[in-house]
Amino acid sequence: MALLLIGCASPVLAVDPAELPDAEKFDLWPGDPPGEAVFEGELPETSRRNGRLQFVHVPTLEVFHAKGENRTGAAVVICPGGGYRVLADGHEGTAVAQWLNANGITAAVLRYRMYPYRHPVPMRDVQRAIKTVRYNAHAWALDPDRIGVLGFSAGGHLASTAAVHHAQADPDAMDPVARVTSRPDFAVLVYPVITLQAPHLHKGSRNNLLGPDPDPALVDLLSSEKQVNETTPPTFLVHSRDDKAVKIENSAMFLAALKKHAVPGELSIYETGGHGYGLGRGEGHETAAWPGACIKWFAERDIIPASQ
Repeated sequence: MALLLIGCASPVLAVDPAELPDAEKFDLWPGDPPGEAVFEGELPETSRRNGRLQFVHVPTLEVFHAKGENRTGAAVVICPGGGYRVLADGHEGTAVAQWLNANGITAAVLRYRMYPYRHPVPMRDVQRAIKTVRYNAHAWALDPDRIGVLGFSAGGHLASTAAVHHAQADPDAMDPVARVTSRPDFAVLVYPVITLQAPHLHKGSRNNLLGPDPDPALVDLLSSEKQVNETTPPTFLVHSRDDKAVKIENSAMFLAALKKHAVPGELSIYETGGHGYGLGRGEGHETAAWPGACIKWFAERDIIPASQ
């Protein structure tokens, strides 16, 4: 937590970006993170299984600072997927951060709590992550009005939750990070879980987030397509028609809700690709085009300069 506290102590003193470390990692919350696990018996330790992180009890934020002349001042909080059960924080985390850095964008990989933690714990973590980056914007030479969120699969659901449920700024808060809003300025949702209602839900994600017999009101609240309004940020979506894990209707419903409320949105659709391909299924596959399309959208939205 040392670095975060330094940033909080002098948020108005911007530094030379060249003096920032390439990457730094710290605990998301000071002290014990709020929220309790739903688990009988002793909690399993944080570990990796098949390259995926599981049983996260202390959420962290790993910040990869953009360097060089193409640095834009924009930043993105990344939410890896994994069905709210594990985190695919390699190809949907650090690899994505490297791609963003190559385009002059600072990236922060969020390793949030999921199973055996349920709502609202993951939502609190992503809101805190966005607030943390925004609060440290000056210390990290960022523009506090160009901070977005990007998520894959269940991480896409979490990112969409951040887009439609904002923790407002509390100027009188004792915690300085709470003095800024968690509303992202833009969102990128890649093969995202959006709805938690039949017939297009991803049942595993819903069960891990809300439990096997959730309150219908909570299901409605966490079905992001139903929570879009005029304050939802511009959103870029990616999905493949042959995705059998998370149906493309999820992205289509969110896009329709954006249009209903006159919020800018774009959906890049690919005929093939399935699910879980991160930055694409390799050079030559159609899904490899989505990162370039996203950068183009960033430029069109003035998130980054058009020359990027």
